[in-house]
Amino acid sequence: MNQHFENLRLAITRRHFFAGGANLMGAATLASLGVSAAKASPTTPAEKAAALATHYAPKAKNVIYLHMVGGPSQMDLYDYKPQMDAWYDKDLPDSVRQGQRLTGMTSGQARFPIAPSMYKFERCGQSGMWVSNLLPYMRKMVDDITFVRSMHTEAINHEPAITLMQTGNQVTGRPCLGAWASYGLGALNQNLPTFVVMVARSTNVEQVQAISARLWSSGFLPGQHAGVSFRTAGDPILFINDPPGVSRDVRRTTLNAINELNQLQHQSLGDPQTATRIAQYELAYRMQASVPELTDLASEPALTYEMYGEAAKNPGTFANTALLARRMVERGVRFVQIYHNNWDTHSNAAGRLPDQCKDVDQPCWALIQDLKQRGLLDSTLVIWGGEFGRTIYSQGGLTRDNYGRDHHPRCFTMWMAGGGMKPGVIHGETDDFSYNIVKDPVHIRDLHATVLQQLGFDHDRLTFKHQGLDQKLTGVLPAKVVKELVA
Repeated sequence: MNQHFENLRLAITRRHFFAGGANLMGAATLASLGVSAAKASPTTPAEKAAALATHYAPKAKNVIYLHMVGGPSQMDLYDYKPQMDAWYDKDLPDSVRQGQRLTGMTSGQARFPIAPSMYKFERCGQSGMWVSNLLPYMRKMVDDITFVRSMHTEAINHEPAITLMQTGNQVTGRPCLGAWASYGLGALNQNLPTFVVMVARSTNVEQVQAISARLWSSGFLPGQHAGVSFRTAGDPILFINDPPGVSRDVRRTTLNAINELNQLQHQSLGDPQTATRIAQYELAYRMQASVPELTDLASEPALTYEMYGEAAKNPGTFANTALLARRMVERGVRFVQIYHNNWDTHSNAAGRLPDQCKDVDQPCWALIQDLKQRGLLDSTLVIWGGEFGRTIYSQGGLTRDNYGRDHHPRCFTMWMAGGGMKPGVIHGETDDFSYNIVKDPVHIRDLHATVLQQLGFDHDRLTFKHQGLDQKLTGVLPAKVVKELVA
């Protein structure tokens, strides 16, 4: 028996049978599945990397998504509620709570005492946005920002909530927003990943949340659309350098041989993962030259560190990752995701929120100003926010100058800048308790639909055939573009 043909017989699948194009039925089925020859074949540096034609003229070609892991407290940062001073230590009215679900961490509390924000607010800019004194740099740029104070979600615990925010579904295993952007728009620079992820190191590590690679997974999309994680210490990518004694010529010869074997495997079985493997080997080789140049900040002038702060010189800080995000966008990385941890303030808000805000306030301001002065802000969409908000009532002990807040999915604040968004906008309102939305609610699906439109896509038409369905980021429930946010 020929072992090669026996392996083929054992490995063949319905997909492989049709992909072989052995008959007209196979070709017709490929067409009905929406699988093109271009997508089945491996990508080479010489090929055009854009995957799809956009539905509209894109207003943004890059995204920098700053995710505050744990859920920032909206009423301590952006959602000013001065009426709550008179409610200090009084119980949250049942008419406000309306029987809404609570987490297991506070559902057993005998009381739900109101905790007014201990921080001072100031009305800023032409827009008149109220901003906490925890964010002095943010106060200077409110007119560059599009604020959404009426975000809401169904998820009340971290893992499903952050998964929903990143992938459009509370169940893991689906492509994230960055993977969809990579799939739709393709690469701008053949020597760097299309989608890069960095996990910034927080100054305060009192209560960090677990962050895993499933948040930047490509899900059912081809594997090359997954995020490439850059480390915050040591080499940004493991094995970026050739081992001792291995020259570039030897490395090239080795990769050529591996790729020839992979090409034979792909031609035999038509497995799309083999095509991904070929493309990723080649990208890794090219990154050995491009990544060291990208992450070498020695060429940045002193003015850069005056903007971002001295912390930008320290690898792994939020300031450092924000500066790297600007450098990545300059060099054609489509989508940059930065995670900053420890916003889960169940207790000790006085001891934790100042550290959190200090980590991100100046770098966020600097990033916006830096992109603007380089002519990149118009084409780069910056997104800032967490997976949900916090409760107006205190979790645990309450004093005038300290408290904790539980998870709250019914309303929270996010902001965006650049990328064709309308600056100086304050969208949505919440009630006096920052507990319920009273005007212009925006669901996570609506946010995703709006972001995809700015990238040039109709969220209902950016699809991928999987398990017999045209899958999409916004899923099967209604979603709408929030036109009031778009310039």
